[in-house]
Parts: sequence; structure tokens; C-alpha cells
Amino acid sequence: MVQFHLSPAANISRLEKSLGRLGPVQKMLLGTDGSVTGLLEVVTNSPVEVKTLVQKVMPADEAVASDLEIKPGEEVNFRVVLLQKRDSQEALIYAVSHTPICRLEAGFKDDLTRADIPIGVILKKHSIESRREITSTSFVPAGDEHCRAFGVFPREVMLSRSYKIIRQGRPLISIKESFPYNSFRERERVIIQTPSRLHLTLTDLTGSSGRVDGGVGISLDEPNILLEAEKSEELTAAGVNADRALSAAKAVQKHLNLGGAHITLRGGYKLHVGLGGGTQIGIAAGKALCQLYGRPLSVREIARIISRGGTSGIGTAAFEMGGFLVDGGHSFGPGREKMSFSPSSACGGIRPAPVIARHDFPRAWKIILALPEVAAGSHGSREADIFRQYCPLPEAEVHELCYQILVRLMPAVVEESLDDFGAAVNRLQDIGFKRVELMLQHPVVHRLMGEMRQAGAACAGLSSFGPAVYAITDGGCRDIEAAAREAMSGVGGDILITHARNEGARLRTAC
Repeated sequence: MVQFHLSPAANISRLEKSLGRLGPVQKMLLGTDGSVTGLLEVVTNSPVEVKTLVQKVMPADEAVASDLEIKPGEEVNFRVVLLQKRDSQEALIYAVSHTPICRLEAGFKDDLTRADIPIGVILKKHSIESRREITSTSFVPAGDEHCRAFGVFPREVMLSRSYKIIRQGRPLISIKESFPYNSFRERERVIIQTPSRLHLTLTDLTGSSGRVDGGVGISLDEPNILLEAEKSEELTAAGVNADRALSAAKAVQKHLNLGGAHITLRGGYKLHVGLGGGTQIGIAAGKALCQLYGRPLSVREIARIISRGGTSGIGTAAFEMGGFLVDGGHSFGPGREKMSFSPSSACGGIRPAPVIARHDFPRAWKIILALPEVAAGSHGSREADIFRQYCPLPEAEVHELCYQILVRLMPAVVEESLDDFGAAVNRLQDIGFKRVELMLQHPVVHRLMGEMRQAGAACAGLSSFGPAVYAITDGGCRDIEAAAREAMSGVGGDILITHARNEGARLRTAC
């Protein structure tokens, strides 16, 4: 949480420097010292009602007691409400309040604890003279409670302010109000949350069958990328890896002759670590631009325009549909889609490989990601050089690889047999192009895979060109996580426990 303790105007100015421009209504909601309910009714042209989510009397902890100037343990009324439009039930404000019971008259207490009445209305009903004192303005990532209330994505930005209602020089109520950064805007905004993906293996890099490439992968819930976009006179982008988003958006803009937009990346993960971040950012930027201008363009077409999916179709399919994915590669040879062994970055204009199999991946299986702090995986010209140097691969390896995928890996996903799935994944590390990718890795990658298996993982493997290592289990993760940390102790790194995502990118509009 980023919190500011200045005048309302100064707080809002600081927020804008951190987040970007705020709309007039947002500024009023953050800075008003009057009735929020009345302001909302004017802004929305709708009656506003209170929906009580939590209501209970509880002892004050030290933080609440200090805020209300009472003793720890004294009883306070804890109340969580939604201010929402009466007719549509659209959530407007999420509010949490604490009120010392000792400072309430009987009638005020009854209204506060038994009825869905806005606090401003209660104060007016009981002729209580008071003033509001804003104590802080902040922004926080959306938690579970915000996602349920507003339908926002996890970690989407929430604007928040805290204030006290002061009566006779003492705090009567302490309140914290929150609402999405993407609400109460002047212009429509598009918000997209992408998955990431594991790339288990490429399938056929012999080209002897008249096809080439092919791949197997799993769409992941986390890490993910959060992208926002709104119309603008020019096409601009801000945030981590904004250059990738801007490049993709420009390609789509030129292809469709669209107007401008401002794109903001709020959350993401490192590129070139084996999780497909470049593809997800690019497609998200293109999709957001299409959505803003009402130009329906398929995910696959966007991927082709921005030169993604020219080798593996897993990243594109992860964005589109999620789950466990197998793609069929491209036709190969003179006059066909591809005439050389090459990565997507060197395959401009080639359509993404078609998905030939897709199945939900078992949610009960946990995926442990280890991201060691070593050199980024091969990309760009280096990646192209590796394809030229090591391809074509031996046909015998590709034949076994296809056998492992069709006879062991795919049935294991359908039947949720982790032992069979793990055995197949472990074998994939030793054959085909994955053998080449592993051969080029830092020693810590090999150590990670071995230690995570030894600690109880059913399998461990390298995702794409790495250095991301994944392990899969249906049991506890503590021993596997500890083993991974120990393996990375010399270089450092991050560990994330996640699950498969059996749907594609999530998109919503707000204004």
C-alpha cells in the first residue's frame, strides 16, 4: 500500500504522480469532507443504498484503539458495507468503519447496528453536529473482498481514503472507503489480465514429415500481467515493459487504421525467463486497442500481426483458452508456411500453430515455479542461432517424444494420473529440443530440477529456454520449496506456488 498524509489536494497530486491521471469524480470522492452518499446520488443519477456485509461488536485492537482514542479492548462496532445503486445493485464504494460503543446514544446505536442506513443519513436523523477529517489517501492492490464486491481482477488498483467523523473534539467513527481506480472515469477503459504459460517441449524439429514445430504447454494462473487502456489522441504506453506493449499496439493500429490510446501496465513478470511474457503483453495490448475501437479481431489474428506464435502456438492458445494445450505446428518445405527451423521472433507474418488438443489441467495439482537469478533465457538472434545450429534433430528422438506426449502425457492429464504425467515430463527433459535447451543452461537449473524431484515433486522441468524451472505435486509444497531455495542459495531467485488456469485472458470494461 502507498499512503499519503498531506492536504487532500496534495494527496491527490501525489496519487496522480504514482498512478496517472485521476478523473474529476474520483478526486471529489477522495477529497470531499461532505456526504459521500449524496455525492454518489448526484454523480450516478440514481438512489444509493447500503448493503451490509459484516456487522459485529468486537474489542478494539491497539491500532483501532489508537485511531479512536480509546483503550485497547473497549467495544467497537465493526461494520463493512457496500454503497450501491438501488436499481442495478452496482457496487460503488466499499467501506469499513469502527465506532466506539461508549460514545453512541441508544437511538444512534440501533440505527448503526440494525439497519442498512448510510452513516451520513444517521447523523442527520439524530441531529449530530460533526465534521470529517481526512487522515490519508492511498492506493492498494485489490484483495479478495474487492474482487467479490466489484468484479475487479486480483491486484487491480483500488483508490482508498481514510477519515474520521469528529464529534465534540473526539473521534466518533473511523472509516476507510475504497473503489476501483478504473471506476468513475470520463472515458471507457479496457482492463485485461493475462495468464502466463509453461512450455513443456517443442515436438518435431526434423521437418521430415512435412510439418515442423508443434508444442505442449500449460496455462498458469500466476504470474500474470495486468494491462489497462483508454482512448487518447496519441498511442503511448507506461509501466514495466511498456516498450513491448507499445510495439505490438502500433502494429495493430497500423493494420486496422485505428486511433490512439494510452496503455498502462500495472503488473507483470520478467521477460525471457520461459513464461511467455512477451506474447501475453503483445496480444493484450493489441486486444485492448481492438476493444476500445470496436474492431473484433481474433487472438490468433492479433498474434500473427505482432509476429507471435510463428513457432509454438502455446502462448497464443494460453491467452485465448487456457488449460493443457498441444499444438500441431506448421507445414514445412518449399512453398509451405515455413522453410527453415526458426523461433517465433524470426517468423514474421506466420499464423500461430493450430491447437489440436486442449483439456482442463487438474486444479488439485500444484505447480511450483523457481526463477533463479541467472542470465535470461536465449532470445532474439541468439535463439535463432541455436535453431540453425542444432536442427534438424534426430528422428529417433522425435519419434519417442511424440510417443511420450500421445501415449503417456495426454492420457495422464485426462485421467488425472500424476505419477504417469510426472514420468513423461521427466523423460521429456532428455530428448528432442528440450535436451538442447537444457544443455545450454546454468548449472543451477540442473541442480534445481534434481533437488525438487528428490524433495517429492512428481516431475521437474525447464520451461521453454528458461531459466524458469517448474515442479508439479499434489501434496505439500514445503519440502519442495525448501529444496528449491537451497538449490538457488548461491545465485538467489524467486519461488511461486501457483495452479493451472483453465480459461484464457480475462477482459472487462469500466468507465
